[in-house]
Amino acid sequence: MKTPLIAAGFALFASVASAETLHVYAPDYFASDWGPGPAIKQAFEAECDGCDLEWVTGDVLPRLMLEGERTDADVVIGLGQDETARARATGLFTPHGVDVTGLTMPVDWADDTFLPFDWSHVAFIYNSDKMATAPASFDDLLAMDEDIRIVIQDPRSSPAGLALVMWVKAVYGDEAEAFWAKLAPRILTVTKGWSEAYGLFTEGEADMVLSFTTSPAYHIIAEEDATKAAAIFGEGHYLYVELAGKIAGSDQPELADQFMQFVLSEPFQQIIPEGNWSFPAKLAAEKLPEGFGALALPEKVFFFPEEKAEAMKDEAIAEWQRGLSQ
Repeated sequence: MKTPLIAAGFALFASVASAETLHVYAPDYFASDWGPGPAIKQAFEAECDGCDLEWVTGDVLPRLMLEGERTDADVVIGLGQDETARARATGLFTPHGVDVTGLTMPVDWADDTFLPFDWSHVAFIYNSDKMATAPASFDDLLAMDEDIRIVIQDPRSSPAGLALVMWVKAVYGDEAEAFWAKLAPRILTVTKGWSEAYGLFTEGEADMVLSFTTSPAYHIIAEEDATKAAAIFGEGHYLYVELAGKIAGSDQPELADQFMQFVLSEPFQQIIPEGNWSFPAKLAAEKLPEGFGALALPEKVFFFPEEKAEAMKDEAIAEWQRGLSQ
């Protein structure tokens, strides 16, 4: 006959042993205190009957490609749409199995492997107190005084930076390199990632920064500051979509499936606007925080099929490098 202490020990061991852990690879920002990860973890664990969601953060796709089939990932989240060709080529992903009808995105989505969870448009953010007239096109940007200081991100390390060179390539085509050469005198610096670039802007070191049309929502809602705005270009803006995917060799396939279904559920989607300062992939406009209604948005978007985006990418980056080095 077990003593009460031994019985309690066995019960604790059984509880720990039966707990299922879902390993989700995500970018560093995602699981930070200011990112959406903590709230998503809490909401999912409330639904999954005793499971544990563990964020594994870092450079998601490079890590996944290095680990290959040895990866501990069950699910990956935070991939950009311009990374899907490389991600798909790993052979590590399996169809998500989620119904994507009713998405609130400006483009149709038919990919059965990578599931969108939020979106925005790449844009240059400025301070209206310091810049009375914002550029309304890329040509306007080139016509600005050379003492205007712009911060952008490196397309080789930043999804936003990659989206920018793709955007420029879409607008200028074979003249993209010439565009970068003309813009170069106005570029204060090129940062590795978004956080460093945006910090230079908010600290007053730069007049404009590459970010997203939803970035001003943070200032409007969290700081009651309406002076930060996106410059809307008449030629259209590059659409940026963030994605999740299920790993085919997951040790927790049922839990991974549950998480993938959770991604488009209202509890998850309601975390995105003020957790990731982006538009949710599936949430009615009337359910967005009030500040999102004040955002300036483009009428036209650029969005390329995976094959076309992959074919453009290397050339767009090379033109950026050559243009800035002149």
